[in-house]
Amino acid sequence: MLQEGITTTVAKAKELRPFIERMVSMSKKNSLASRRIIDTRMGGASDVVKKLHDVYAPRYAKRAGGYTRIIRLGQVGKRVIEAARIEFVQ
Repeated sequence: MLQEGITTTVAKAKELRPFIERMVSMSKKNSLASRRIIDTRMGGASDVVKKLHDVYAPRYAKRAGGYTRIIRLGQVGKRVIEAARIEFVQ
């Protein structure tokens, strides 16, 4: 979450999206409990908690959901794996 987006497979991006959406929604509450829950779910990464509360929560304060988007990039290599980029909406 420190970067604005990552490149991965479509399946992994679809699995990641609901998790990120929940974390941003929780950070919008801006309470001690939300900070602790996010810290636990992120494995103690305090820099991620800080960025979620200080950058993303104010950015999406008036938005009710849909904080991320998945952009399909096409097939990668000889295998039938479709790449995608998941990123935050500006």
